[in-house]
Amino acid sequence: MKIALMDSGIGLLAATTAVRRLRPDADLVLSLDPDGMPWGPRTPENLTERALAVAEAAAARRPDALIVGCNTATVHALTALRARFEPDLPVIGTVPAIKPAAAGGGHFAIWATPATTGSTYQRTLIRDFADGVPVTEVPCWGLAEAVEHADEAAIAAAVAAAAALTPDEVTTVVLGCTHYELVAERIRAAVQRPGRPPLVLHGSAGAVAAQALRRLGEQPAPSATPLGTLTVLLSGREGALPAPALAYDEGRLLQAVTPAGRTAPAPGPTQSRSATRYQHSET
Repeated sequence: MKIALMDSGIGLLAATTAVRRLRPDADLVLSLDPDGMPWGPRTPENLTERALAVAEAAAARRPDALIVGCNTATVHALTALRARFEPDLPVIGTVPAIKPAAAGGGHFAIWATPATTGSTYQRTLIRDFADGVPVTEVPCWGLAEAVEHADEAAIAAAVAAAAALTPDEVTTVVLGCTHYELVAERIRAAVQRPGRPPLVLHGSAGAVAAQALRRLGEQPAPSATPLGTLTVLLSGREGALPAPALAYDEGRLLQAVTPAGRTAPAPGPTQSRSATRYQHSET
């Protein structure tokens, strides 16, 4: 089985790790767009054009499924991607985990990029799944870019600024950008208030990986299964994981596998820590 994941940058690492956790044997194709990133400031039309090109590069490697590991690309390009590739190639989008967050019943916040915050797309999800539940939309200025470059000072500043916009009574935070899942524990530490219940974080990576297996009619495999291969495409060119990816557990885990098929130990509790740090959602 071969699964491709696409994004402008390393935000796809969380979903990639979730796929690796469920199916260690899957061959992975990561299609990034360093020549066109970031996608967020682009017009919807231009973003869709870039996303289609990145998806075409991944599709040329003949995967069995394609995961759009980016909330912004899902908002603007999912319809075009499905029109281009389905039914031959299932395309799985990434949706903010608003539904499970609302099910908890308490006041929750949605941390998202400024482009997504307040968008018709996000407001529709809130209306459909969180009607009557108190919700605060928090624009996270510069956080995705800081995570993308593994800029520790910029990450700390962006997280602190977003935490300051998050009401004290919030008990749950939806991570509405895949980049944010790479710094989930830093977000938890910044938002957790003294004397309040433990903060619940909802990411999308686990649900997206599970949905990909469901679309393929596949089941999880034992963790002892030999690891599949990893191929990285950089705006269509075969290459290596960007250096900032190695600042995160997810990137270091993936670095252990090469296209030649040399394998490392299957991800366990200590290697894939991000898989258990926060609650995953269902899409």
